[in-house]
This record gives sequence, C-alpha cells and structure tokens, in this order.
Amino acid sequence: MKALILNETGQAQELIDDLDIDLPQEHEVLVRTCACGICHSDLHFRQGKWTSFPLPLVLGHECSGVVEKVGSQVRYLQPGDHVVGCLTPFCGECENCLQGRPNICIGGGLQRAEGGRPRLSRKGKPVSQFVNLSGFSEMMLVHERALVKIDRDIPMDVAAIMGCAITTGMGAVFNTAKVRPGETVAVIGCGGIGLSVIQAARITGAGRIIAVDRSPLKAEAAKAYGATDAVIADGNEVAAIVEMTKGGVDHAFEAVGLAATAEAAFNTTKVGGVATIVGLLPQGEKVSVDSTMLTFDRRVQGSSMGSNRFRVDIPRYMKMYESGLLKVDEMISAHIGLSEVDAALVALDHSDGVTRSVAMFS
Repeated sequence: MKALILNETGQAQELIDDLDIDLPQEHEVLVRTCACGICHSDLHFRQGKWTSFPLPLVLGHECSGVVEKVGSQVRYLQPGDHVVGCLTPFCGECENCLQGRPNICIGGGLQRAEGGRPRLSRKGKPVSQFVNLSGFSEMMLVHERALVKIDRDIPMDVAAIMGCAITTGMGAVFNTAKVRPGETVAVIGCGGIGLSVIQAARITGAGRIIAVDRSPLKAEAAKAYGATDAVIADGNEVAAIVEMTKGGVDHAFEAVGLAATAEAAFNTTKVGGVATIVGLLPQGEKVSVDSTMLTFDRRVQGSSMGSNRFRVDIPRYMKMYESGLLKVDEMISAHIGLSEVDAALVALDHSDGVTRSVAMFS
C-alpha cells in the first residue's frame, strides 16, 4: 500500500507503494484511512527533536477512517464503522485508567509483543508505527482502544481534526485547567490547537480571551473564534498582557511548543494564576521560571492531549460542531494529497495564516 516513510531524521519522507500491513489480531482493527491532519508534532519527529521511535517510521496521528476488518475479540466496532484515531489508547486496567486518567495510561497490551509479527513491514523488515497509529498511510492497523466510533454524517476531514487539535486544545481548557466563567485567559500560539483553546475558553464563558501570535494575521483572525483581544508576539507581549489585565491572567496556555513561549505563558499569569503547557516542546528542553513568582501560588502544569477521555470527549465535541457552537471547517486551510504532506509539514515552521492542512485519501 501507499505510505510516507521516514528513513532518516532531517530528510524528506519517501512516498512508497510497497508498505505491508498485517491482518488484525484479537483486539486489533484494520482501518482504511480517509483523512489525516498535518500537525507540528509530526514535524518534531521528522526534524529529530523527538526520537522515541526507531526508524524507518510512518508518521501521522490526526486521523479518521472506516473500519475494514476487526479481530476476533473486538466487540465495540464492526466493518463499516467510521472512526477517529487517538494517540492515547487506554488499557482500562492500570492505576491511571482506573482513576479516570486514561490519557496517561501506563498499562500494557496495546502494542504487539517485541519479537512478534510487526503490524507494518517493508521488504520483510519491520517499520515502526507512530503513536499506535501511523496515519500517513492508506491503511492503519491499531488496537481497538485507540479508536472512537463516530456518526457517519461527520465529514472525514473534520473528524480527523477532532483526533488531535480539537481534543488537545479544548481538553486543556475543560479537563486540565478547568477554566471557570468570567476568568481571564491568554493563549500563545494561534494554530489549530491554539484556536481550539480559544474556542473552549469562549464556550466555558471566559471573561477575556487574549490571542497571542508572532503573525499579526493569525492573532487578528483568532477573534473570529472567540478571542476578545489580539497581541503580537514581538518580545513585548508579556508586558502588554500584564498591563492590559492589570496584573496578569488567571490562565495562560502555551500552544506553540517552545521553551521561550512556555516561559512567557507563565510570566503572564497573575498571583494565583496557572500556566498550562499544551504544545509539544523538543525532547529534554528545560523551562525556567522565576521562583519569586512561584511563591505567590502561581503554577505551571503540563497537559497531555488535553487530559482526554477521548471516547467521551470526542462525541461531545462532535455535537458542539453539529450545533454550530464549535468551528472546525473554518480551521481547515487546505486539502492535500499524500505526496504533498512532507512539504506541508516543513512549511509549518514558516507559515503565516495556515491553520490546518489535511491529507485526504481516495
């Protein structure tokens, strides 16, 4: 089958047509890929800023598709079902799952045993699967607990965006930070995840929502999604936010993936405020904060995929989309083919106005 394969970090992915995929085992599902969003996290791995998976590797994780086959023990899904993949599968049995935090599942059994038949291979050699999905391929073979069934009326491009950008951004507001009505919010980074944060803040009733981006176009465009103010990230954004809010915000969200923007988010918080780091920083990156500011009950926290319970959250976000409360179509800036994905990934570091490109499969 066709797929994009990463053979060497820092180099272009290769478009191939000879990737082999195995048949589903007991709890696995074979999915025909319909759409896959282009996310900055994929770029981090292409650039070598994260090296958690051995090469060769098939990237892609913001994906939707149709079930083709299911394993003998799968009861939740059947052929023909429309699904969204999520990179945080859950075992349902570990301590974190049982405490209602399946997004940080520490259990096993979700991947194939080492030394067994690989899910993906090429010319008889294993190919690594990216975060249990590998959406830059015509088919995906995944554990059933990495999938959520969706309504067949939902467009596949919209469904794909739900799997990462929407779930990560909105969950950071609803689940991780638990923003309350009337609170002030600053969002650094107005890409797909940042706009999802802004929309969730609007939906939850935040009193003021400040959009921050180095691109004046992106910062201003964020007002269409619920931002009340736009601030340009020109080196003076922290001082500007502290001044305009008379002391800082209740909640700051970092949605870029850089140490500098994470530190800026913390520095915009008021006494008792919280900075939530949503973006994926380069592996091992250190974030420095002023200890004096910590003394006054300021906090900085991470948010793993919006602290999601994706089989509950994604259907709810779908209903918000269907009711018109959540804008998703407007976030999709381009539909592209698999051959255009690598260039679209590289462009993420230099784009101005691009929100989310989606690779579409026939």
